[in-house]
Amino acid sequence: MDISFKTAEGRFNYRVCGVVVHEGRLLAMKDDGIGHYYLPGGRVQMGETTDAAILREMREELQIEAKIDRPLWLNQSFFTLDGTEERFHEVCLYYLMDVSGTDLLSRGESFSYAEEGHIHTFEWLPFDSLKETYLYPLFIKEQIFHMPETLTLMVEYE
Repeated sequence: MDISFKTAEGRFNYRVCGVVVHEGRLLAMKDDGIGHYYLPGGRVQMGETTDAAILREMREELQIEAKIDRPLWLNQSFFTLDGTEERFHEVCLYYLMDVSGTDLLSRGESFSYAEEGHIHTFEWLPFDSLKETYLYPLFIKEQIFHMPETLTLMVEYE
């Protein structure tokens, strides 16, 4: 069971995201019907550690056996989802991922996969284009240039 629940005030999510970078580019994804890019990952399941969750999400979304380099950010985010106007309180742990030893880099600048009836389109976004890109969470657009060596706590109101 995913750790996500709805209340009268909005939805709570406990998530993990993979930060995959290569030669000044960030791997981001988009789903059909959603206008913005976001990072690969998903909800943590009850009884699952965050490191197990991010490795599972990398298998499910990218069909790769990635490795964790290190945790980067624990972000507490408060936002309203574009299009639905649903309010969210989300806690997400962002991991820098090691994809060496996989075929991910040979898949091209853009590629797609189907997962549970959804089409995920992945794209390598150049760091220098992120400010103009419709990408969430917003802090990634700046912090990707300053990835911490140790876990950093952040709070974001969007």
